[in-house]
Amino acid sequence: MRKESAAQLVNEYKELMTCPICNSDMDVVELRSIVCKNNHMFDFAKQGYVNMLTRSVKSNYDKALFAARHEIIMKTHLYEPLHKRIMEIIGDDLEKHRKDYPAILDAGSGEGSHLTQIIDESNDSLIGVGVDLSKEGIRMAASKYHQAIWLVADLANIPVKDSTFHVILNILSPANYKEFKRVLSDFGLILKVVPGPNYLKELREAVFGSSEKKTYTNAETVSLFKEEFPMVNIENITYTKRLEQAELRNLMEMSPLSWSIDDRSKEELWNQESFEITIDLDILVGKQR
Repeated sequence: MRKESAAQLVNEYKELMTCPICNSDMDVVELRSIVCKNNHMFDFAKQGYVNMLTRSVKSNYDKALFAARHEIIMKTHLYEPLHKRIMEIIGDDLEKHRKDYPAILDAGSGEGSHLTQIIDESNDSLIGVGVDLSKEGIRMAASKYHQAIWLVADLANIPVKDSTFHVILNILSPANYKEFKRVLSDFGLILKVVPGPNYLKELREAVFGSSEKKTYTNAETVSLFKEEFPMVNIENITYTKRLEQAELRNLMEMSPLSWSIDDRSKEELWNQESFEITIDLDILVGKQR
């Protein structure tokens, strides 16, 4: 049933889609596949996603990482203030420029929790499309969250038409600005979320100690964003949250920082009953025009 319901949703919004091989229009066939006029076919998986990659890709992100990320976002609500502020920014922009709610692309969606939380913040209908290179992440997104379209795809070749999306989200994920500009509509809004200097500073200190690696700057990322989207506003969100032991373990499991920690230090962290963590994020807000 999940496969069929996902196919019905894609069929409703098939005008958004384009073939990643030949860039032609696509159609849903028998609620099983999406096919272009040149017969390039992509099947719906039983979980409800479509793999539209044109090449094989290896990802360092596994099922355990995405499961931990789901727990942190959906149950610990670690990023709730971020989600609320993003929806406020989107809502304010739409009030100025249009009455209806837009199509929104989450570029680098992972297992879909950020997009789902933001959609849930909306009081109006909102069509979301989540795209990620990781099949494991999209598989989990499609199996858990049914109000969006989920695609395994390359951000360098997003299988959607030009000027399709009113909003692009790019949350703690790599970007491809050439493609973002192509798929973003006139006067569309892009929100890129990047770590601030104090993001997860307690975890970085535990991993790297007093070494230079414990410091972080997003200056280069911000500078590049400004070059691509001159009409830019930057907002900072900073707060702390105390995590219980199981929540801390999930945070470590989902963070690439844990890949650099030795077993002894990891065990010491895992055995703490609670741990205060700092969330420090910059929201880069850009406009297509």
